[in-house]
Amino acid sequence: MATSPVPSITPSPATAPKVVEHPPSRLKPAWQKYGTPLIVLLLAIAIIVTITRNWNDWEGGRVDQVTNDAYVRGDLTPLSTKVPGLVRDVKVNDYQQVHKGDVLVQLDDDDYRAQVAQAAAGVEAAKAALENNRRQRELEDAKIERALAGIDQAKAQITAAQAGKEAVQADVTRTRAERSRQEALLKTNSTTQQKVEQAVADEERFSAQYASRDADLAQAHTLLRSNEAAAEAERRSKAVLESQDTQLVADLHAKEAALEVAQVNLGYTQILAPADGTVGERQVRPGQLVSPGTQVMTFVENIRWVAANFRETQLTNIKIGDPAEIRVDVYPGQVIKGRVLEIAPASGSQFALLPPDNATGNFTKVVQRVPVKIALDDSPLTSQLRPGLSAVITVRTRR
Repeated sequence: MATSPVPSITPSPATAPKVVEHPPSRLKPAWQKYGTPLIVLLLAIAIIVTITRNWNDWEGGRVDQVTNDAYVRGDLTPLSTKVPGLVRDVKVNDYQQVHKGDVLVQLDDDDYRAQVAQAAAGVEAAKAALENNRRQRELEDAKIERALAGIDQAKAQITAAQAGKEAVQADVTRTRAERSRQEALLKTNSTTQQKVEQAVADEERFSAQYASRDADLAQAHTLLRSNEAAAEAERRSKAVLESQDTQLVADLHAKEAALEVAQVNLGYTQILAPADGTVGERQVRPGQLVSPGTQVMTFVENIRWVAANFRETQLTNIKIGDPAEIRVDVYPGQVIKGRVLEIAPASGSQFALLPPDNATGNFTKVVQRVPVKIALDDSPLTSQLRPGLSAVITVRTRR
């Protein structure tokens, strides 16, 4: 039996299975796989290191140094009492403009005026005592001069008495010899009794004169000693008065000092404005009893400046005299010119009540701030500034 041929089955394109051909895998080298991220990482590290090491140079080398840690400053003076007393009158209102020397508060001054009068009377009494001592010294000088004149007179009397005594001595010697001769002649009847009697009378008369001159000489010596003693006594009296004069002068100075103290205390009953400026809120009222140190009000002077706290890294080129621009927050868009007046000798932390102590071991480096004083140029806006206002400061360094 004949067999029929088996037909070949050809699959149709729709039913034919698809053979997917995978491309051969591409194996990349390691340097291509990790090179780019490594390069990026190295560049980032280089930038960070560069910025870290040179940031201070970049910041300090800038021409314009800017800080917003700045505030307007002014002299705020607490006005207090120096002496106790009752407040008689408060002559200003809160926040009033005043001029230098204006009376702000007046205390009751009756007691202090009485103390001034008492001290003035003490000064007058001391001056009177000093004048009395001066006149007594003048009197002693007159007494000394009189005693010295008596000394001179006594010396003259001594000289005269000595001369008279010497003159009479010659007569006494002559008459005594004549008496002896006449008496001898009388024994030989060579002279008369009358001549003998005359010789005896002459000799006795001159002897009496000699005794009188001798008494005058002794009296002159006594007068000299008396006047010398009187002069010495007057000198000692004058020395006592001179020592009293020193004491009286010292007492006068003490009384004058007491008067000055009383006048100063009287002046303290008036609290005056120390300069042109503005007063703060009144803290006392009339009739209030105040003691020394009681604060009556705060005085704000008209002079203004700006305290700018720059970072220490900004002070590289900032110098005294550098120009500055001040922008105050309360007046936006307006600029005030100024200049660097002073740079603090230490950072702000060193002026704190409790300065930091980095020697404890708990150390974290913090950029310090250094106060810089900025003087303001005269302008209409400057007079309107008030202490405590915030500001932005730009200092143009002169490199």
